[in-house]
Amino acid sequence: MFESFTALQIAVALAAALGSAFVRGLTGFGMAILLVPVLALALPPVEAVVLTNALSLMIGATEIRSLVRDAEPTAWGIGAAVVLATPLGLWALAMTGTDVARLVIALIALSAFVAILLPKRGAAVPGRWVTGGVGVLSGLMTGYAGMPGPPVVPYYAGRDLPRPTIKASMQLIFTIAACAGLASATWLGILRPELLLFALVMLPMIIAGNRLGARVSGRVSDPLWRVTVGLILGGAAAAAFVRLI
Repeated sequence: MFESFTALQIAVALAAALGSAFVRGLTGFGMAILLVPVLALALPPVEAVVLTNALSLMIGATEIRSLVRDAEPTAWGIGAAVVLATPLGLWALAMTGTDVARLVIALIALSAFVAILLPKRGAAVPGRWVTGGVGVLSGLMTGYAGMPGPPVVPYYAGRDLPRPTIKASMQLIFTIAACAGLASATWLGILRPELLLFALVMLPMIIAGNRLGARVSGRVSDPLWRVTVGLILGGAAAAAFVRLI
């Protein structure tokens, strides 16, 4: 089952799964943003993306009832745009050299760090063009880097919304994005059965980290929440850039 993976790759993947899932439970986002750059240190970028999509879908499926109940209606529209744009992003990843792909993944991680530092806006829903654009960009990033978060995070976390609504909306979109990513990978013939088995082995670490993060979430103030997430995202971006040197 694991003959194509080294012991170091497996250890890195398990450690990254626990830490990134903790951040997901704490903030509602960040798992893919943190997990893909770390996995890409040990795996080819396309395998890191596919593996992350599998894990995102699995953890989202365990929470689907609460996500549907608490999410803002705009999450469904953004999710639909993600489904349409994801195949193009995944095709671009398959056609791109490893070094270029790792650079793009690092830049996406950096963009998420910058986005979380932007000042908050009002609670009003942005216009249709903005909402649709967020969905398209999120889909492209889902396919290319397994990271639907960078456009979605400022759309929700940058507005004055209740934290449960922010988390549920983002996580519902991420679950839809993961499903689209896996479907596209299957269509393009780049989904190996070994990656799905690897995801199942990693799933207990994802569930444990997510639950621990969710417990801590209710005890963290909003300013501390934003600072903590910013530092973690900045660290992920820095690690991805170090890999390029």
